[in-house]
Amino acid sequence: MAHNLQTITLGGGCFWCTEAVFDRVRGVTDVESGYTNGHTLNPSYEQICQGDTGHAEVVRLTFDADEISLEEILEIFFHTHDPTTLNRQGNDVGTQYRSGIYFEDPAHGATASAMIRQMTQDKLFGAPITTEVKPLANYSAAEAYHQDYFAKNPHAGYCAFVVGPKVEKFRKTFAKYLKA
Repeated sequence: MAHNLQTITLGGGCFWCTEAVFDRVRGVTDVESGYTNGHTLNPSYEQICQGDTGHAEVVRLTFDADEISLEEILEIFFHTHDPTTLNRQGNDVGTQYRSGIYFEDPAHGATASAMIRQMTQDKLFGAPITTEVKPLANYSAAEAYHQDYFAKNPHAGYCAFVVGPKVEKFRKTFAKYLKA
C-alpha cells in the first residue's frame, strides 16, 4: 500500500524512452507521458513535433517516497539520458526533447538543483549539464496512443532500436531498482 505518494515530471528526450524506463522502477506507481512548460494550451503531438509550442515531451511520475527517494529517481533519470546535450537526445533534435525536471513541490526543485550542482562539481558527465529545473507549468497528458507506447509496440522500429537498448541499459545498471 502506497503511503507517501509524490509527483515529479521529467523530460529526458522522447517520452517513449523515459516512460519505458520508469515503468520498470519499483516504487513508481504511475507514469504518464505528456507535454509541459510551453505556451500552447493542450497541444497535440503534431504541434509539439513542429517545435514552436515551447513544450517539452515529459513523463509525469507518481512514486511512493517510502519505497524510493526523489534522489534515487533523479539518479536513474540522469543516467538513462544525456543531460549534457541541449535540445537533443540522440537523433531527436528540437526544444521538445530538452532535458528538464519540472516540479510542483519547491523542495523537489531544490533537491534537483543541489544534485546538478554536485554532479557538475564532480565533473560526472565530462560536459556541462544542460538540464533545466523549473516549476511545472501548462502540463497536459499526451494522446492515448502515446501512453505505454513501448509496452504496446516493442517491435516497432524506434522501440526496437532506441527504446529497447535504453531499457536494457537501465536493467543492467539499476537492477536493484527493478520492480519484482
